[in-house]
Amino acid sequence: MGKVCNVKILWDDEIGYWYAVTDDVQGMSLSSGSYDALIEKVQMVAPDLLELNDGYVGPITFNYVSERSNTIRDTLAERS
Repeated sequence: MGKVCNVKILWDDEIGYWYAVTDDVQGMSLSSGSYDALIEKVQMVAPDLLELNDGYVGPITFNYVSERSNTIRDTLAERS
């Protein structure tokens, strides 16, 4: 079966970066300006951290959930 890692990918609108959050990989703290690049980083770093922290070597299934919100100020008065 292997290990399952649930990873949240969140957008920080203030700094313009994606970052990864998970309880399944101790010590993982990653961010990137690109969503796809962050996914690649997670897949490169997580196996090493799992081996170092838990002694786990084997298949890993990653479940990603992403969340992005933006705040804009746009009113009809500002468009005129």
